[in-house]
Amino acid sequence: MTIADIKKNTETKMGQSVAALSNSLTKIRTGRASPALLDTVQVDYYGSMVPLSQVANVSLLDARTISVQPWEKQMAPKIEKAIRDSDLGLNPSSMGELIRVPMPPMSEERRKELTKVVRSEGENAKVAVRNLRRDGNEAIKKLVKDKLASEDDQKRAEAEIQKFTDKHIADIDKVVAGKEQDIMAV
Repeated sequence: MTIADIKKNTETKMGQSVAALSNSLTKIRTGRASPALLDTVQVDYYGSMVPLSQVANVSLLDARTISVQPWEKQMAPKIEKAIRDSDLGLNPSSMGELIRVPMPPMSEERRKELTKVVRSEGENAKVAVRNLRRDGNEAIKKLVKDKLASEDDQKRAEAEIQKFTDKHIADIDKVVAGKEQDIMAV
């Protein structure tokens, strides 16, 4: 593995950490309804647990209501129970074949709790990026130790990896700030 490979690999993994953070933050609910909120809900489908999206069509009725349309009529009670039992604090109601999931308004206290969760997720992503920086630097030091690269190359590569780290940590801060703003918006 060359220094260029190590740098490219490190930057790619840092980008994936930022993407993973963005993905996990979509599951934290804001005041608005979003079908992505129900991505984590698992439904008992003939003895095996499957994601809700595999047994029903999930869409938005309006800004504060998610609709869930089961593909099989007998699945409606199981889907309703799965949504109610999830840790999302949602209370679905059946209307024939359609399940409506209204978004309850969030209290100020709940909003502050969620911003703490968002910050902690952001901090975890920053730790992951810093760990990737450390791994990249160690791989470069190993190349120098094995006489496959010079110390000058090591210094330049470490400086570049530090630039990648700074950029991705700034990206994480932007994502976290945007989500906090979404949560605190009434």
